[in-house]
Amino acid sequence: MAPSPTGNLHIGTARTALYNYIFAQKYGGTFIMRIEDTDKERSTSAFEEEIIEGLTWLGLKWDDFYRQSERGDIYKKYLETLIAEEKAYVSKEESRREPGTEIEVIRLKNAGKSITFEDEVRGEVTFDTTELGDFVIARSIDDALYHFTVVVDDHEMGVTHVIRGEDHISNTPRQILIQEAIGAVRPVYAHLPLLLAPDRSKLSKRHGAVALKDYQDAGYLPSALGNYLSLLGWNPGTDQELFSLEELTAEFDLGGVQKGGAIFDIEKLKWFNKEHLRGFDAAAFYEYAAPWLLPIVSEKSQFSEDRLQKLLPTIHERITHGSEIVENAEAGEYDFAFETPAVTAEMLAWKNDDSAKDALPRLRKVAEILSTLPEDGDFETLKAPIFAFAEQVGKGEVLWPLRVALTGKERSPDPFTVIHIIGTAESYKRVQHACDTILSA
Repeated sequence: MAPSPTGNLHIGTARTALYNYIFAQKYGGTFIMRIEDTDKERSTSAFEEEIIEGLTWLGLKWDDFYRQSERGDIYKKYLETLIAEEKAYVSKEESRREPGTEIEVIRLKNAGKSITFEDEVRGEVTFDTTELGDFVIARSIDDALYHFTVVVDDHEMGVTHVIRGEDHISNTPRQILIQEAIGAVRPVYAHLPLLLAPDRSKLSKRHGAVALKDYQDAGYLPSALGNYLSLLGWNPGTDQELFSLEELTAEFDLGGVQKGGAIFDIEKLKWFNKEHLRGFDAAAFYEYAAPWLLPIVSEKSQFSEDRLQKLLPTIHERITHGSEIVENAEAGEYDFAFETPAVTAEMLAWKNDDSAKDALPRLRKVAEILSTLPEDGDFETLKAPIFAFAEQVGKGEVLWPLRVALTGKERSPDPFTVIHIIGTAESYKRVQHACDTILSA
């Protein structure tokens, strides 16, 4: 994997790294991380750190690590050899950056022949290199360019397979010419389809988040994101969609990589994340969700750890990723668990009622039932007598005003879940408050 630390780690780069990693793992190979930081003006240590942290977060581990900025002497040796062998030459030219200034660049002698290589994804690919001319491979003897450095590094590091995005396919003929010049063995190439936006254009910032860090920060699981990315451009040949990293390693094959671009669908990613979250037990989900939720609800007047623990299964069922917890909490969706809601008489009336006063006797009966129930009863114990009453007089007639009395909302978890979370004593108080509200209207 050879990212340039000149910007945020793109999810497309992360997918390429994933494919390289699982391919190397499957065949007992070596996974090399090579930071291509020869662009001194744009490369930063912060971007390099983001790349390393992001890929580590995905669960990828490399066997060898290099920085091109630390390998200048190696590139210089190869340049000097090519010049001595008259396979390359120094050319004095006008600087593009500083017009009127003469500079010396190093160009590779190009015979202008046709080059054919076998791509593991695209089959046989042929290029006519005539139009490339004698192309520049170094700005100076001490400043080799991208095409030259990657070929030298691949040769020196014994790289057997180059798995990269299809946007690099046009680079391949230049690199093959350089390989032949330095006597390097040609690696196997596999050019992956690009990630596309829903409109089938190349995925970019205008379509939303494209940096891996954005998905980390939004609370997506590395297992879910890796799982989803693996299926963008590769098909296992079965209907299986959920994979662990170990399962991907066992199943992955370059023969399953498709030629066409793969659509990145954020809704599908949310589905994957929800599915991976389903595998969390209560303790694991608490560890995942609490950092998102606690800063918002811990200062509520009725906050308690017990209520938080009872609320979390409801959150676990519904959310797709961490930042959704924050959005819901800031919108007040979890307030019912930690503070008494504000209600109006109008809200408490069922659709078949002439007014809220019709709901009053039903709420009083529910209050009476609540007064007989244990504070920490299990869900079914709390539900059974209230639901039996609702079946007698009408489910909507009982459950609608009860829901509103307990939560202050028309949409919320069912009232029995709410009673289980806040306890029967607090539920009784809220129902009594609702009755008082109707009487004073």
